[in-house]
Parts: sequence; structure tokens; C-alpha cells
Amino acid sequence: MATTITVNQTERSLISSEETPLLWVLRDELKLTGTKYGCGVAQCGACTVMLDGQPVRSCQVAIGDIAGSDVTTIEAVSGVEADAVRQAWVEMDVVQCGFCQSGQVVQAIGLLELNPEPTDGDIDTYMGGNVCRCATYVRVRKAIHRAAEILAA
Repeated sequence: MATTITVNQTERSLISSEETPLLWVLRDELKLTGTKYGCGVAQCGACTVMLDGQPVRSCQVAIGDIAGSDVTTIEAVSGVEADAVRQAWVEMDVVQCGFCQSGQVVQAIGLLELNPEPTDGDIDTYMGGNVCRCATYVRVRKAIHRAAEILAA
């Protein structure tokens, strides 16, 4: 049975089994490879996407559970928060190996949409589920603060 969801503003009829994780539909069926596989158990954040405007771990979301939903991947995040995060990520030179960055960026956008002036504690709590193998956490925090400054300007 086909499941229909909107991915990056395009309605898609998916042929995968309803139990298939969204991550694999995005990567294998739709060829949207910006969303990464990290752990498969929602502990690292590499697979973070926006589902109906909220950051979620796509490795643990079955497509059968999200029929009619709106999914936005790193390839299509947009808006003032997304622009500010991208600019800050470059200015603060956040990326090292880059593997976790699509999930980090999507999660940071979600944080700034909820809280445009986060404290260090807010950032650490909200971003705590996003693991960086290169330990760029200090740069991520600085970039989120910088993105908040950009949004406030």
C-alpha cells in the first residue's frame, strides 16, 4: 500500500512498506542523502529532519505513521532561522568532518524557532541529543549564539 507524504514541499507517493523508517525512504527511495544514518536508534541526531515543523529522528519514524505529514530535509530547510544558522555555521567555522552537521543544523533551526535567545544551558539541553564525533560542541554553541544575534539584528 502506498503512503503519501509531502517531502520538501513536493507530495510523494511512497512504495516502501509502512514499517520502513523515514530515513531509508529519504535516502534510498527519494535519493535525498543529506540526512545521514548514524546509529539507527535515535541517539546521535545525524538523521534529524523536520516533521510537521518539529525536529525528529527519521531513523525511528515509520512512514506508515506519518501519512499526510510534511517532511523537510536539510536540502530544503528555509526561512530566517535557517539562513541565520547557515551564516553562523560558516562564520564560526563549525564543520570539521561534517558527518553530523545536517542533523546539527536542522536541530539548531528548531531551537531558534522555539527560542530566539537561547542561553548556554538552553543550547546544551536542546542540542544534547546530537552527537559530534569531532567534538565541535563549543563551535556549535557559539554558532547558535551568533545565529541568535543575526536574527535579532
